[in-house]
Amino acid sequence: MSKPPRGPLNRIARLGRLTGRVTTTYVRERIASTFRDEESNRDRMSQVHIENAERIADTVGRLKGAAMKLGQAAAQAATSLDLPQEVTQALSKLHAEAEPIPFSIIQEDIEASLERSLSEAFVHVDPTPLGTASLAQAHAAQLPDGTNVVVKVLHRGIEDSVSSDLLALKTMLMGSKLLRRAKEEMDDAFDEIRDRLEEELDYLQEAANIARFRSIFADDPRVRVPKVYGDWSTERVLTMDHLPGISHDAFLRTASPEAKHRAGTTIAELYYEMAYKHRMLHADPHPGNFLFEEDGRVGLIDYGCVKNLDEFFMADYATAALSSVRGNRSEALDACKRLGVWVGDDPKAESALWEFCETLAYPYRAESYVVGGSEDSLLERIQPIGRALLRFPEIRAPSEMLYLHRSLGGIYGLLRPMRVEGNWGELLRENGEYAIAQGKGLA
Repeated sequence: MSKPPRGPLNRIARLGRLTGRVTTTYVRERIASTFRDEESNRDRMSQVHIENAERIADTVGRLKGAAMKLGQAAAQAATSLDLPQEVTQALSKLHAEAEPIPFSIIQEDIEASLERSLSEAFVHVDPTPLGTASLAQAHAAQLPDGTNVVVKVLHRGIEDSVSSDLLALKTMLMGSKLLRRAKEEMDDAFDEIRDRLEEELDYLQEAANIARFRSIFADDPRVRVPKVYGDWSTERVLTMDHLPGISHDAFLRTASPEAKHRAGTTIAELYYEMAYKHRMLHADPHPGNFLFEEDGRVGLIDYGCVKNLDEFFMADYATAALSSVRGNRSEALDACKRLGVWVGDDPKAESALWEFCETLAYPYRAESYVVGGSEDSLLERIQPIGRALLRFPEIRAPSEMLYLHRSLGGIYGLLRPMRVEGNWGELLRENGEYAIAQGKGLA
């Protein structure tokens, strides 16, 4: 176990070396492929993907901070995009097996933040962490009254890494021309990422987020939201209920089909209700942020990354979505213009955008659609269309959509292995119409 490097130059150098190694392997394999047959090339490229996924997981897992946070997004995408199982498993280490911080450091930080000794604050703190994430480490503990809790401790000096990591990653992406997008668009996207990360570094803000979610879902039998213990919480230490439940992987292995269906339906319903009705989205839906009970009840944890959504934006977004499902091209594209998704008048760009909207609408048009089922071809259909959109600089992804779509993709990835069946069009209609009415001041 070791501390993550804190110096910005050290971190930038490591990220630069990682990018260089990954790029070099693909260039080398592209040259070597001219001397091999198709089957050998396919086998070798699969191995290269696995090796590079392991390199990425190892490097950013040690760095933690913003680098690891973006690496987790890659892991989330790996699940959603049906990459080879070996690649997904390698990247999943960023959620499940990040290198932990030594407990001696954790103890020092808890005591300094709470201004009392560990033995005064808790009956017991398990030195083996429940998990180590990009920004924090969590330990099981027990309060003096016997309450079982989780103590989440912000990594020491992690706030110093956010700006340097984002600068390094942005520089590499723009400099390498991997993302051929307008500088203004990229600036807005990285500003949005920075804003959310900085909020995640403030545990008083996270405690406030939890209080808001508890007020909404306190009596909801579908979901559990933890309680925060204020006398054991500060800007850098957050103490909350230890919720029951097992991990996503364990749930997939052991749960009944009925429990999986209930859990998957709940996760989908929560997304639409949070985004369209409450306009307060739990925006970090990777598997490690969910706990699952035997009957399919879901525990929702980690409220650092919460996106508050503008009511007028969501009204236009809902209009674009519902119009696409109904096949109303002009109404959908007009809403896209109001959203800032389409900022030009190129007919080819218009056709490409409408094709994208139509494809996304496909699962919502059926009375019953099984996410991850044999008829679920959404990924195969949307990938080439999404790549085609990148050719049109006048089609943009406003920063307001960044976490909205990240969450939707994460939810889809969670539901696929559960094979969840639902009338998704009705779910969208109910919540979308509420958002439109809210935007007009009618809800």
